[in-house]
Amino acid sequence: MQKRSLGPTLFTGVAILLAACSSGASSSPSSSTSQSESMAASESMAASESASAAPSSDLKIGVVTDIGTLNDKNFNEYSFKGAQSGASEIGAPEPQSIVPTSASDYAPSIKSFVDQSYDVIVTVGFNLASDTVQAAHDNPDTWFIGVDQSPICVDDAGLPDSTFTCAGDAKTLLPKYVSINFQEDQAGYLAGIVAAGASSTGVIGAIGGTSICAPCVRYIQGYELGAKSVKADIQVISAYVTNDFSPAAFQDQAGGKTFADNFLRQNTDVDVLFQVAGLTGNGVLDSACAAGILGIGVDVDQYDSYAAADPCLLTSAEKHLEVAVSDTLKQIAGDSATPGDVLYDANNDGIGVADAHDNADKWASDTQSLLDQALAGMKDGSLKTCPDNCGSLQ
Repeated sequence: MQKRSLGPTLFTGVAILLAACSSGASSSPSSSTSQSESMAASESMAASESASAAPSSDLKIGVVTDIGTLNDKNFNEYSFKGAQSGASEIGAPEPQSIVPTSASDYAPSIKSFVDQSYDVIVTVGFNLASDTVQAAHDNPDTWFIGVDQSPICVDDAGLPDSTFTCAGDAKTLLPKYVSINFQEDQAGYLAGIVAAGASSTGVIGAIGGTSICAPCVRYIQGYELGAKSVKADIQVISAYVTNDFSPAAFQDQAGGKTFADNFLRQNTDVDVLFQVAGLTGNGVLDSACAAGILGIGVDVDQYDSYAAADPCLLTSAEKHLEVAVSDTLKQIAGDSATPGDVLYDANNDGIGVADAHDNADKWASDTQSLLDQALAGMKDGSLKTCPDNCGSLQ
């Protein structure tokens, strides 16, 4: 199984037909020259036809990332790479990017691209959701792609709904806003399979940033079901750093380590620990490595995004951000984009699990076949990866 999809790439080839010569036959200089000229003419014609058939688009694409850096080996980087890949495939100009320095820069950054008449604006992460909704409402002729901003919550006028009653139909009121979301429970399920196979104690753990983050809960619910599909009696112990969206949930690496240290002191048999808490979760991985147990990363392959955890990283539950952004751009260019919440899952290569890298020897021998079987079940709908209360602790 290919663990990580980097999105399709367009290759243009020129086929050249070469005539076979019979054994011992010789060619006169004139026939050789004629053949060479014929081949050159064929190559020129094929190249011309290939160039004329190449896709072309005048869509101007801008990307507004979250705070941080463009090359963060995480949401910012892979979303931007998706924009680059999609632009290349449709023949559009190279996408441009803006990296805000604070939350107050989100709206002005989006407006900067609007003012420059950009056709598609990609905004990265749920922190930009409200500003993206507002911009989509104010600029109905501009396409917006919100990465990981679902579900879209608007009032009956199509404006951001801070009360979260979500009375409006976003896909009708904001017909050019596509909000990409992912089937986190499927990615979590795959990670659970890997964790159960690697566990020697029969006890594994998971720490989420906040209990009111539905994607976090889905990751961990899938993780538990995936682990139990391998070992029915395995114990899965989970905890959440906080019950709100304060900085402690996703932005406090030191706090994440302290929380995980306490968690492991109380649960001494845990030998694999899954983090679902962003930067706070990097602290969870720090704690796992310090304790001499295995860690599992989240969202992207954390072997690349957080090298400090590489010695103990077993795998990562992935959202294939590059695939999702690239595909959405191609749909916009082809007039087939669907507004509203759009799901990326196993069926469209939207989720996956990362390679073991340095810890391949920690995977059970049958893990790969179990992952392949699980993915097949996800695709044909026969595998349940989340309980009936999916995304909720209730």
